[in-house]
Amino acid sequence: MKYNYYDLIVAGTGFASTFFLKKYLDKNKGGKRVLVLEKGQLFPHAERLKIKRGEHSDFSGINDVWEEKVININKEKKWPFTTGFGGSSNCWWGCTPRFMPSDFKMKTLFGVENDWPVSYEELDPYYEEAEVLMSISGPEGTPFPRKGKYPLPPHTFTAVDKILHQKYGNLYISQPTARASRAVQGGRNACMTHSACDVCAVDAKFTIENSNINVYNNEQVELVYGAEVYSLETVGNVAKKVNYVKDGKDFQISGEVIILGANPIFNANILLNSGDKNPFTGKGFGEQLGMQVLIYLDNMNNKGGSTWVNANGYMLYDGDHRKDYAACLIEVNNAPYNIRLERGKWLNMASFRMIFEDLPLLTNYITTSANKLVPEIHFKGRSDYAIKGVENMKKVLPGILSCLPVEKLKYLDPFPNEGHIIGGTRMGQSAADSVVDKNMIHHQYRNVFVLGSGSFTTFSASNPTLTLAALSLYSADHSF
Repeated sequence: MKYNYYDLIVAGTGFASTFFLKKYLDKNKGGKRVLVLEKGQLFPHAERLKIKRGEHSDFSGINDVWEEKVININKEKKWPFTTGFGGSSNCWWGCTPRFMPSDFKMKTLFGVENDWPVSYEELDPYYEEAEVLMSISGPEGTPFPRKGKYPLPPHTFTAVDKILHQKYGNLYISQPTARASRAVQGGRNACMTHSACDVCAVDAKFTIENSNINVYNNEQVELVYGAEVYSLETVGNVAKKVNYVKDGKDFQISGEVIILGANPIFNANILLNSGDKNPFTGKGFGEQLGMQVLIYLDNMNNKGGSTWVNANGYMLYDGDHRKDYAACLIEVNNAPYNIRLERGKWLNMASFRMIFEDLPLLTNYITTSANKLVPEIHFKGRSDYAIKGVENMKKVLPGILSCLPVEKLKYLDPFPNEGHIIGGTRMGQSAADSVVDKNMIHHQYRNVFVLGSGSFTTFSASNPTLTLAALSLYSADHSF
């Protein structure tokens, strides 16, 4: 380490930490000492692509198997994530719709769970800032309020998309996405619809590595790889030191402000190892429920489209039904394997992924284990709220699709994961209902920020990444 004491100590280099640092460094042009402790290593895109192709890479020995980093009690439920520089930006698929305004007011509008302490209107300018930083491709008309145009034009529709957009207007749109619709200055290329977004062959999706945000090259920032943060040393209600392991040895470092920007599993583990007694710490952990519906079309070829998730449908999202059952966001898949194995009907197929919000149940939670670096995940199951949403979808989807020549629908089993780890350090008004406040500052330890989707008060049916990035920008802007 260059210093014994830092103004800011950050755990993690994923979306949450990076966007927070972007705003923080914009507001502090010099003279700050910032230490970033990254659990993993830099695993360059070019090397990950070699491994994907089965070629030799000197990076092949990097351990990035999520199952080895946690104790997962429920083996049927999966929690894939990526460690290393850029965090899960390396394995995400680039879907970036905003939350709906109603998602922030679940208690007021529907009598479900709690309202968020921050509103859609407050986040709106930070949504836009995050969209610019990620060079999002998106349409002019959206079901959520938005000013101006997206940085990049929308992806093109398929034949099915055109019919549904004509029928439902802005309730059926080209998906806002961090998969570029055209080449972006700095090296990102246009999406080729390969449906291999975890390691994009043409580097079309936004990642921290290709972002050109460059916070980790700032002269105020010192980045240390292989530093696994596991707890904070607190005195009274102030966090004084960060405890971490590097090369098998324990270390401590002192700082004025601590930023926990790991994923929700490890943020919760760090707090619990630190002696955090808040009853909500680690509780209400989960994600949305996703399932696939295959739509067999009668004498209609579903051609076209320019990206993997080509569109989003909001026909089952908002409304009074959310008093009783979950909102559903439709992700319209345009993968090359969406074909029928019948001669002359190869392209007579559409594939929808139905994503249902779930509730932050206290029976789903994170605990520590005998190994301070390895949290334990307990997941008992889904809420009745989400299950009822699935049942309603099966009743009404045939009617929604009546504008298409549907031959039959095939409902696949729910997926073991949605890739959206949420909850465990929820946001709220006070320690009586949450872990952090609207700026994601811990209610007890007022110099500790707990970033990311772990802070979400409720889950929403929308993909979480854009919202967690906007929240990080908001937090840094309102706290320094």
